[in-house]
Amino acid sequence: MPRGHAGDFPPPALSVRNRPGNSGLVLETCFAQLRSGRKDHGARVRNMTAPRSIVIGGGAFAGLALALALRQGLGPEVPVIVADPALALRPSRDPRATAIVAACRRLFEALGVWDEVAPTAQPIIDMIVTDSHLEDATRPVFLTFAGEVQPGEPFAHMVENRYLVEALAKRAEAEGVELRATPVTSYDARTEAIGVTLGDGSVIDASLLVAADGAKSKLRQRAGIATYGWDYDQSGIVVTVEHERDHNGCAEEHFLPAGPFAILPLTGRRSSLVWSESRRDAERIVALPEKEFQRELEKRFGLRLGDVKPLDKPKSFPLGYFVAQSFIAPRLALIGDAAHVIHPIAGQGLNMGLRDVAALAEVVVDAARLGIDPGQVDVLEGYQRWRRFDTMAMGVATNGLNFLFSNNSPLLRGIRDIGLGLVDRLPPLKGAFIRQAAGLTGETPRLLKGEAL
Repeated sequence: MPRGHAGDFPPPALSVRNRPGNSGLVLETCFAQLRSGRKDHGARVRNMTAPRSIVIGGGAFAGLALALALRQGLGPEVPVIVADPALALRPSRDPRATAIVAACRRLFEALGVWDEVAPTAQPIIDMIVTDSHLEDATRPVFLTFAGEVQPGEPFAHMVENRYLVEALAKRAEAEGVELRATPVTSYDARTEAIGVTLGDGSVIDASLLVAADGAKSKLRQRAGIATYGWDYDQSGIVVTVEHERDHNGCAEEHFLPAGPFAILPLTGRRSSLVWSESRRDAERIVALPEKEFQRELEKRFGLRLGDVKPLDKPKSFPLGYFVAQSFIAPRLALIGDAAHVIHPIAGQGLNMGLRDVAALAEVVVDAARLGIDPGQVDVLEGYQRWRRFDTMAMGVATNGLNFLFSNNSPLLRGIRDIGLGLVDRLPPLKGAFIRQAAGLTGETPRLLKGEAL
């Protein structure tokens, strides 16, 4: 629906109560229009200015998913542009894989991309958690997660990044999203619009600019938005391996003194490994010759799946925690790693970014359908209120887990093992943990329920 206002028609008051999602936005706006006493709503809509573009800086998971959600929700009248130099590197060769929880799988279903991804996705139907030392001969299981969040619906799937990014890009192109292999170099936020300059010299007059350009977001820096957090002095090592025996869809999380060692199942007899080490040890390990790295890997991997062999070169990346002090600025919204980065101990980083996508898409589409400029501050504040508490809560949880499990304290080890054992023996509590991990608790945006906008 066209947006903006002309003549004597002021933007309706936008006061979101209850939650910053659909119901509060719709009801409060309608009440404001009724209070105005005007009866020529149809005429006012016809007099609105033409809709402006929405520009997304960043073409990875979050940026492409948001572009597709906005395109489907707003229709072809509103141009949606994704700008990222990485879009020239298609098809993606990213060797990494990501755990997609049930709620985010529903989002991809609603966007129409899951059917293409599903043949390459590995359901996680079981998970075991151990706590031990590196030199221990056996690793006793303290906690298991088996079952489904709904009949036939696993709580997560492992998806290789290259397949998911390409599916999103192809679907976005097919639905008319403009993909431009160039960066957003600058912008000028004004009262009525934001002028976005791209690396090819073009300037787009947009209603909203979305920063989806990662943890070192230049758009966030240009907006002067500070971040707070800290470095863990840890690095995450990532590598894909093949193994002798089938994993049968079972993921493993081994808590070792240096940090968690996760074995995440992929299709076939393959798994994606993510393990945490001190920064110094991680640099040493990834630099080892192939045979020596193999020995380090076997110490942590164990014998359950037989012989194991790396399929690609291991890579490490620094681990830290930060949250942007604001998720918004004038006509700018941050999503994904541009807004927050957490420890991978709970495997929720990407899924948090997709929750940002679902929430921002919902408030923008609902506003636009009511004739409200989706880049105005009231709409963006609704998005920020919706996402900020969830982000802070997840940050506190991952910080606590990392402190509790990434150490060699006998006292803390005893406490955590008792806690894991209690959870394992209380099915209702375990079920609540599974639903939380699957992203199916709290005020859930429509896309995360599998509902189209």
